[in-house]
Amino acid sequence: MNVPLATVFSLCLAGFLGAGNSTAAAIELPDPLRSSAGKTITAPAQWEQRRAEIIALYETHVFGPRITTTAKASFELRTEKPDALGGIAVRREIRIYLLGAKTGPWLDLLLYLPKGAPTKVPAFFGFNYMGNQSVTAEDDVTITPAWIRPAANTPGIVKNRATAENRGAQARRWPLELILRRGYAVATACFGEVEPDDVTGWTRSPLRTALGLRTTGERSLGDPGAIAIWAFGASRVLDCLESIPEIDATRVALTGHSRMGKTALWAAALDRRFALVVSNNSGEGGAALARRKQGERIADSVKLSGYWYTPRYRDYVDREEHLPVDAHWLLALIAPRPLYVSSATQDLWADPEGEFLAARHASAVYALWGHGGVTGELPPPDTPVGQHIGYHIRTGPHDILAADWSHHLDFADRFWRPAAPANRR
Repeated sequence: MNVPLATVFSLCLAGFLGAGNSTAAAIELPDPLRSSAGKTITAPAQWEQRRAEIIALYETHVFGPRITTTAKASFELRTEKPDALGGIAVRREIRIYLLGAKTGPWLDLLLYLPKGAPTKVPAFFGFNYMGNQSVTAEDDVTITPAWIRPAANTPGIVKNRATAENRGAQARRWPLELILRRGYAVATACFGEVEPDDVTGWTRSPLRTALGLRTTGERSLGDPGAIAIWAFGASRVLDCLESIPEIDATRVALTGHSRMGKTALWAAALDRRFALVVSNNSGEGGAALARRKQGERIADSVKLSGYWYTPRYRDYVDREEHLPVDAHWLLALIAPRPLYVSSATQDLWADPEGEFLAARHASAVYALWGHGGVTGELPPPDTPVGQHIGYHIRTGPHDILAADWSHHLDFADRFWRPAAPANRR
């Protein structure tokens, strides 16, 4: 479907500015539908070339190059529990050898399958922050050996290692029973097993070493940031999920919260096997427009976590308007697959309005396929909006909770309508 040309995206921010801002500001957003040669993109076939241009710009200026290798992952079933979570699920722990060799880097996947499903089931995968033991109170899930960054008011992390006290510490973020009873499998793995989330994590990354990437000296402009490494790990997990006979590998959703929300967007941009994408509270470097200069800015992000990005990203500190891309382009890379962006009212650091506006302006790309996105102004709290792009802003702080998952599952139901398992209440 052809769409009207908008050669320059102009956005009046009156009515969208965060609390404490009393003046309206006008910004110009780069147009995702105009190629580097100035050609207008009016059809999906033309978008393919434009899409490749945008990915190359993100590799150069934001995340660093994608990870490529001819090595194939291999998988090993470690444990299986046929009556997990009170009998509603089959639980498996699967070791994924990221480059195939059992002597090389690995991560452990925790997988729950709904019992009694009459057909292959769709699945949600997302990385967790503290290890698989943190997402469930089940006392026989393996505790991760990975380096873990402690979180406020979260028990069981001692000298950056998880202990038994950490079991279920972040279960609020993983409402397993809700997901399973809706007919979805749920899989998770600790992102720190792919690479530690630390300023020196890249220097002690077994994966980088095995791939022949730099792990000593100063980071160079061509080095991938941690987000690129984590994105590679997400694709290896999808390789594994494709091998699970109970899972419909054509219906795997990639979800992520905060920095994993950024990772989910980049991983799905590179790997179009992910059929649906959810980015929750991803903010700067994710779904929030950098040019708004609200909440966390590039200067904040590179100061706190510059290792997430390629070193060139520092060139845009206090110069966001010179960045050749912006968040609506990153969201547009998911097209025409369903995409859901969610925010929280108290999470001003992630600039909820900037996340909504990026989704709204990515909708022009979805229109190439005749798909609707989000329109209008920021919706009231706890009110989902949108079509092929969905959005809500939840009342509360920076987090991902059962209320968010309910909206994400409702969105996935629109496209997949999974068959209810026999144990669904």
